[in-house]
Amino acid sequence: MSRYRRAKIKGGTFFFTVTLDDRPSDLLVRHVDLLRRACHAVRKGRPFETIAICVLPDHLHAIWSLPDDDADFSMRWNLIKGGFSRALPAAALRSPSKITRREKGIWQRRYWEHAIRDDADLERHVDYIHFNPVKHGLVTRAGDWPHSSFHRDVARGQLPQEGAATRVM
Repeated sequence: MSRYRRAKIKGGTFFFTVTLDDRPSDLLVRHVDLLRRACHAVRKGRPFETIAICVLPDHLHAIWSLPDDDADFSMRWNLIKGGFSRALPAAALRSPSKITRREKGIWQRRYWEHAIRDDADLERHVDYIHFNPVKHGLVTRAGDWPHSSFHRDVARGQLPQEGAATRVM
């Protein structure tokens, strides 16, 4: 078995996809406030900037920028996933491997990360994040999805309300 090696770039900017183990679940949007609290708690102790984020029923996409002297996004995700999981009621059925690893079985063990290379790469990934609810058929316009940084970016004047996030990578 090969060992996956994650990028270690101090001060880097990364795109992430983090997914629930139960893909048909709507756990993340049902408990989006618990997820927000977990992110906020981790950010207090291990700062990072959320450039873009979209929480969907069974997965989320995010772009983070880390502090100049820090490359440890893995620990941040571990703490967020653990904090969210502990805040939920205990799952009734877990596999022996999940019990051994003290996992509730909520998250897939791995997640996808991509180091953002330049401004064009960042723009493509931000658009992808904001358009994702449309891609999955959850809404017809990016602005109609409530769990997205799209609204924050519109409020800041970084995106127009209409016509933004209309393309996919």
